[in-house]
Amino acid sequence: MLKSSQAVKTPTVERLLNLWAQRYTVDLSSISLENASSSESLLKASSPEGRAATATKLKDNVLDINCNMAWIQTKTFYSYIPNILNLNEARRITQFSFRVYRKLLEIYQKQSINTASISAESSGNSPILWAIPAIEELAYALEPILMVFQEQHIVSKDWRALGFLTTQLNFSNSLILKKLTPAEKVLLASYLNFVEEQVAMPWHRVCNQSAKYELNSPEFIIVEQMLPAARDIAQSVYNRLVELLPNHRTRRGKLNDSGVMHSCLRDLNMFQAYLWLCFLEKSMASFEQELLPLCEMVVEGVQIKWEMTEKWCQVLADEIISRVNPEQKASLLPYIERMHEIFLRERSRLGFREEAVGSGV
Repeated sequence: MLKSSQAVKTPTVERLLNLWAQRYTVDLSSISLENASSSESLLKASSPEGRAATATKLKDNVLDINCNMAWIQTKTFYSYIPNILNLNEARRITQFSFRVYRKLLEIYQKQSINTASISAESSGNSPILWAIPAIEELAYALEPILMVFQEQHIVSKDWRALGFLTTQLNFSNSLILKKLTPAEKVLLASYLNFVEEQVAMPWHRVCNQSAKYELNSPEFIIVEQMLPAARDIAQSVYNRLVELLPNHRTRRGKLNDSGVMHSCLRDLNMFQAYLWLCFLEKSMASFEQELLPLCEMVVEGVQIKWEMTEKWCQVLADEIISRVNPEQKASLLPYIERMHEIFLRERSRLGFREEAVGSGV
């Protein structure tokens, strides 16, 4: 859940902000820069004029249609849940979704990337990575409108609507990318990814929470070490879950289906973000008050078995612990064990409630 985060300037915050920005690098490896036409199209798309052309292509009718179609897809996806949202609520949420993307395109036009790196590195074999410039500026520019968009889901008559926020953004992003050229896709994709993650993952709060620590503090060293590894950790955990649960299915398909994989990887990153936030806050309150209710919405609404969540936590914990030294493990274990306890307690509570309902109590 997105919450406002106060800007703080300390060496630790600056260090983590740089690492956070690296999550949204632009991987140009999908475009052959040795091909003159591909290189030229990328330079053209990344120029101020090219960015303006991309924004113009998507604005108004195209963007409005995509946002509406994304909501239709989301509603169809959850159609087995009766009366998930009435027509007026759906229309209101779609309108605010359109405002989010319109603001994002406005920012996209203003920011620019140093295209000189294309010529300098195009002859190398390594993928070329560009980060979104001024990640904190992007976060604060989008924060007000994302907060309002989130609020539209929160105030819905059906509490489960909040759990569908990232699903709608995911569908919107996919539809928008289909309207773009290959060069435009690689440049805008990281911005779209940022929007989807920003409403779910408290990375910005993790960065600002580090202001309480020195660069050489054990807590900061652990977070600085683990934040860049978050995606690799998520991928490793996901791969292990596919091995352990080969027959597990969700509404979108099996675990190894592309849409399900995307959601799993996003949520595994979200779990890590909340774990590091709690670790720096020295409290599991954010985990219990924010992440747990969202998990409950998904588990109950989409009917995912709690055994899946339990296995999810165990494999994630094992992967994180395997990447730290014994001293760091001792610091982390209380938080990881508490994470297990929280989900086990919730599973027991919901199980008791289901038994009570089934018995007519």
